[in-house]
Amino acid sequence: MRAEFSIAATAMALVMTTPAFAQTISGLDEITVTAQRREQAAQDVPVALTVVTGADLQVRGVTQVNGLEYIAPSFQVESQFGSGQPVYTIRGVGFRDYATNNSPTVGIYVDEVAYTAPVMTQGLLFDIERVEVLRGPQGTLYGRNTTGGAVNVISKRPTEEFEAGLLAEYGRFNRFQGEGYVSGALTDWARLRVSASGTQGGAWQVNRETGQELGDAERFAVRTLLEVDAGDRTELLFNVHYYQDKSDGLGLQLFDASVDSTGGFNPGLAGFQPHEGQRSTSFGASALFEDLTGIPAGTKPFRDNEGIGGSLTANIEFDALDLTYIGAYERFDRAEFLDYDAIPLGGSGVFFESDLDVITQEVRLASNGDGPFSWLLGVYYANEELDENYQSDFAETFGLAVFTPYSQEVDTLSVFGQAEWQATDRLNLQLGLRYEDETRDLIGLGTFSPQIAGGVFNFANGSVDGTLEDRSVDLNEVSGKIGAEFDLTDDALLYATISRGVKSGGFTAYNTLNPAGVDPFEPETLWAYEAGFKSDLLDNTLRLNGAAFYYDYSNQQVQSALFSAAPPPGAVVGRIVNAEESEIYGAEIEAIWRPIPQLTITQAFGYTEAEFSEFNDLDAAATAADIAAAAAEGRDVVPVFIDRSGQNTGVPEITYSGAATYADTLYGDFGFNATVDYSYRDDVSIPLIGSNFDVESFWLLNARLGFGPQDGSWEIAGFGRNILNTDYDEVRNFFDPCCNVAAPGQVATYGVQVRLTY
Repeated sequence: MRAEFSIAATAMALVMTTPAFAQTISGLDEITVTAQRREQAAQDVPVALTVVTGADLQVRGVTQVNGLEYIAPSFQVESQFGSGQPVYTIRGVGFRDYATNNSPTVGIYVDEVAYTAPVMTQGLLFDIERVEVLRGPQGTLYGRNTTGGAVNVISKRPTEEFEAGLLAEYGRFNRFQGEGYVSGALTDWARLRVSASGTQGGAWQVNRETGQELGDAERFAVRTLLEVDAGDRTELLFNVHYYQDKSDGLGLQLFDASVDSTGGFNPGLAGFQPHEGQRSTSFGASALFEDLTGIPAGTKPFRDNEGIGGSLTANIEFDALDLTYIGAYERFDRAEFLDYDAIPLGGSGVFFESDLDVITQEVRLASNGDGPFSWLLGVYYANEELDENYQSDFAETFGLAVFTPYSQEVDTLSVFGQAEWQATDRLNLQLGLRYEDETRDLIGLGTFSPQIAGGVFNFANGSVDGTLEDRSVDLNEVSGKIGAEFDLTDDALLYATISRGVKSGGFTAYNTLNPAGVDPFEPETLWAYEAGFKSDLLDNTLRLNGAAFYYDYSNQQVQSALFSAAPPPGAVVGRIVNAEESEIYGAEIEAIWRPIPQLTITQAFGYTEAEFSEFNDLDAAATAADIAAAAAEGRDVVPVFIDRSGQNTGVPEITYSGAATYADTLYGDFGFNATVDYSYRDDVSIPLIGSNFDVESFWLLNARLGFGPQDGSWEIAGFGRNILNTDYDEVRNFFDPCCNVAAPGQVATYGVQVRLTY
């Protein structure tokens, strides 16, 4: 959960490994990355890139993607109201959606395998070598095409020598987390690594009506990697993994007394007072919902998600080029009950039942010579099949429990490549191109209710027994990148890039009474202009990196509404729409300084301005009022629009984080390390939903103190997270026609860690 790991890894991601104990070197560590699909020092990569090591993730207890939020400037990971669906946003480019069917703006790769749906990315962060965060459009080196950026998760590989390790953590609210691995050679040509992670307990919220606790984790994951030398020039990597999450969901909070956001839609919902304190919550479901889903009325929010998959990565070296093949299969089953009204009635509860199957195939050819030209060429194919049933509890608002089943099929084929030319000893030029063809089909969507005769809503048109006609949206786009890198010195470079990113269109797969509700929204495109620098200064004791960017954003996909003339006199239909034009600009700076061998100081600052430059948005309330008037007067509806030009798109303007780590000898062969890290997130305003749902800015502070031998064979540490017990919200919204709710951040936690290695 984001709040629990509020500053996990902070600016320690600035291309370094946190020292376990006393440092014996004065310079900064160099980390090798594969952000450009070949091994390079991170400081030699001419892109905005942040890296955090697996060691930093482990000592901070970060085992879920939500804890990555503070590893890079201008980066947010927002859970969708306590669900297992994370939303990744980089530099203001994100996509808020709690259904399972749409693609993200930020690509997530695990051991080079693309995870096509955000909900699949939970449970990945254990036994990790490093995580790389690339900011800006990616596509000329990657199988998936994204407008926001990419996150690469790289697992630790099997070793030649036998190794084993264990990490155990116990914290407040009886939360236990464990992680372990064994690794070594099976033969002189095969190596195996098996790792596992599990989390139990941690219920920190309390139902204010019943006293029932909420927030227990119950997660387990295991990964097996088999590395095989199939000849002098061929290496195979088999990856088989499993993940299970039976945790509680997050309890939402009423943040004001305006329970009924429609101004009196249902007087029976009145009288509920705002929750007091971060730990207070409330939940409940109706008898109608129990009949529909089988979930007992008193059940607390929960997940029962399961993922299983496998991949084969083959690397073959030839005389003039290298061949890489990556084939993968992933299956994810989602079952999540979420209470979106934060009251003990069936005002707006939801239950997802989803089955997702994804097959991906990628083939790359890359040059391996030492000449001035280098290149990479790839082909990527993906097939996604999703079956989902979205069920809602509206017993206290509409007197209904409804369900919306549908299927979706996606076929993606892309060709991508990038070439580099070392024009001079100091000047390097890049050119990348990509063509992508995608078809996304929505099949058999309909909204039904047992409380309506026949169980079928009567759609105005396009209806066959309550099921809408199938929908389809295509993507046929060329994107690419032009870049230049100039080496000022051996330790400093400048770079500039122009790139174009594309994100697929899709469907608003929620309950709807109108065919327009599932008409596709269109793909979005983004032109990105960026210039930056990287430098190691002061005898390699100070690392200073920075970038400035400007984005020209077309057809940005946002949650809003549209007016449909059918059925007469018309209807306001909530759905994802395209904002005509937006612009985003900003800058980032990252610094890491080691003034003495024992002390490391890091800082990371991000500034982002994101606003609509052209968006004629529907005024839903005013249009709904005119629909009622038009029906009474027998005239056509005149929809009302709002000019959103100049309004914020809904991202924090400033993100800031820092840390100080001191490690030294304590006695003999024993040492200690102490870390204090902190983070700030600016306030967030989303004019599309109104100022009542602004999220205030907040600071978070963490600390850790560890002790053990300098050989790293064991360590015991105490930690505190959100040690100032900051009261803050992750996000706010309303679920019409019920309640104004907030997703609260977690209260202070503290505990001990024990780490053993062999």
